[in-house]
Amino acid sequence: MLKHRHSAAFKHRASKSVGGTLEEGMPKRHSRASFMQLADGSISTLTPIEMGRHELYEDIPFLAVSGLQQKEHNLSVAFSSYAAALDTLEQDDYLHSTTGIHMSTEEKEKRMSQMSLLLLDELEADAVTVTTPLIFAVLIASMLQFIYGYNISVMNSPEPYVFPGHSTGQWSVAVAAFCVGGPFGSVLGGQWADSRGRRGALLIITWLFVFGGFIQACAPTLNVVIVARAIIGLASGASSVLVPLYLGEMAPPNLRGVIGTMTQFALVIGIFFVDLVGFLFANADQWRYMFALTGVMALLQLALTPFLLESPRWLLGRNRNSAKARFIIKKLRGFRYDEEVETEVDHFVGAAKSQQLGRDGNDDGDGDIKASKDSSSGSVMAEMFADKKVRLLVISTLVLQAAQQLCGINAVFYYSGLFFEGVIDNPLVGTTLMGGINVIATYVALLIMDRCGRKTLILWSSVGMFASCIVIVISLLGFLDKIVALVAVGSYVSFFEIGLGPIPSLIVAEMFEGKYVVSAMTVSLFLQWVCNFVVSLLFPYVNETLGPYSFGPFAVVLLLTIIYAWIWLPETQGKSPEELLAELVAKNEGTVYHNMDIEEVVNRGPPSRDEWAEALAYLESEEKGSQK
Repeated sequence: MLKHRHSAAFKHRASKSVGGTLEEGMPKRHSRASFMQLADGSISTLTPIEMGRHELYEDIPFLAVSGLQQKEHNLSVAFSSYAAALDTLEQDDYLHSTTGIHMSTEEKEKRMSQMSLLLLDELEADAVTVTTPLIFAVLIASMLQFIYGYNISVMNSPEPYVFPGHSTGQWSVAVAAFCVGGPFGSVLGGQWADSRGRRGALLIITWLFVFGGFIQACAPTLNVVIVARAIIGLASGASSVLVPLYLGEMAPPNLRGVIGTMTQFALVIGIFFVDLVGFLFANADQWRYMFALTGVMALLQLALTPFLLESPRWLLGRNRNSAKARFIIKKLRGFRYDEEVETEVDHFVGAAKSQQLGRDGNDDGDGDIKASKDSSSGSVMAEMFADKKVRLLVISTLVLQAAQQLCGINAVFYYSGLFFEGVIDNPLVGTTLMGGINVIATYVALLIMDRCGRKTLILWSSVGMFASCIVIVISLLGFLDKIVALVAVGSYVSFFEIGLGPIPSLIVAEMFEGKYVVSAMTVSLFLQWVCNFVVSLLFPYVNETLGPYSFGPFAVVLLLTIIYAWIWLPETQGKSPEELLAELVAKNEGTVYHNMDIEEVVNRGPPSRDEWAEALAYLESEEKGSQK
């Protein structure tokens, strides 16, 4: 049971430090501070807004992943209800201590409702801070995802002109080499981020794109193209891990889902862009320009990357007292006062300890978070599979990641030119249409993602793709007009983007505890790249062997996905505000809150450290006096 006690300490602080006045007739907005005595006896001073931000930092993972918006909103609703309940109990205790009368049930419910709405409104308004340095970081880091998307489909349209006479096996190896580098990049990207810093790792990835792009453009043989593709795949795999991590650490919790959406758009626009470029350069004389564009875009990225800010989370992990981290936080958040910066630092450090930086962590006494010598990513991995409930989520994640690739989506982006031969006069037109549909479907998916359960979207997506595969096969057999096959492929891509496309990565960030997120993401991305390699290597042979039945194996995978999702996949949309509220109460049991008064409003800046020190001294003296 939570304890609530009114203290005269706030009256002392308020009489000493309130410098502003309330404006008559204006809606009241809380900025008054609450003294929070933790279970270990330490005392913290946070306003309700700061307390809410602290909860968001602890519970929203440091990853920019599309779809996190709903979780952030649910957490805000839960905390608003929680704080409003504390405020109401505090006021009821104070009323009883001064008048001997308790508030009626109706009065309590009315006050809780009003305070909850007021706090939610201010918490969400306070959290939306978009600064120029943050926008710059998002745009520059998203360029890596754009280049990654560009190289997914860059081998598609110029296939007839790149070293003519190559065999099906040689070309499939050239395409699949991209996926050979990918899984290694997904592992190395995290290591580079830890050892070189997020900004340093971004520079390494950019240089890999530069070298890979220009080597591919200048390749004298197809074997050199294969090597260059592996280098580009290495960079792409590292980018798929690092970009969400870097932007998640730069952005406040409420913006991580939105920024994740932007990076997803950067990737699909990159796929679409290379199809448009194919109209200009997919010919015998200019195909090398398509490959060179990777290097050119990476050089532009390279020119801008030195201006990027380092991740404050990484800096604080190395030195809790880092002045550089504080300077970056001030710029990223647009803060004016040092007190605001220190509060944000506390949020970062508290969240890092709570999420354990993807592994067990310990405090070295100076506030730095260090990797535990007794811990490793392997031990966290073993712990994930040992816990039955977590293991179910891990298995679901791996099944969905495998289904995402084995359903054949990248066969469309890697080999649509080959597939559309005989279906449409100019296969490049069909390829470009698929790229455009992919962009539109991604936008539509964002509109419906938070309105439906994750399991529901997976089922809709799988059923729609399965039906599309059947129609494609029937059309290619000649029972339907071949143009129907083109429409069915568009439907196939659209259904992919509403479920199997975004959901597998989202549930990792949404449902795992903080200490498991990085390990779960690493394992799932590694499997994703392996399955991607299988499809990219084997589809040309499948197409030659099965002909019009080439989408048949994908239909089988989708049917198995439907069965698994229907029977075993748990609903992973996240917890309701009510469930989160229950967790908040349990997590904060034993905490003593002093003067959780949301309604009181002061029109002033943040209190100075001297004022807080004076108020805390008064509070501590009162506590000692009450114990005598």
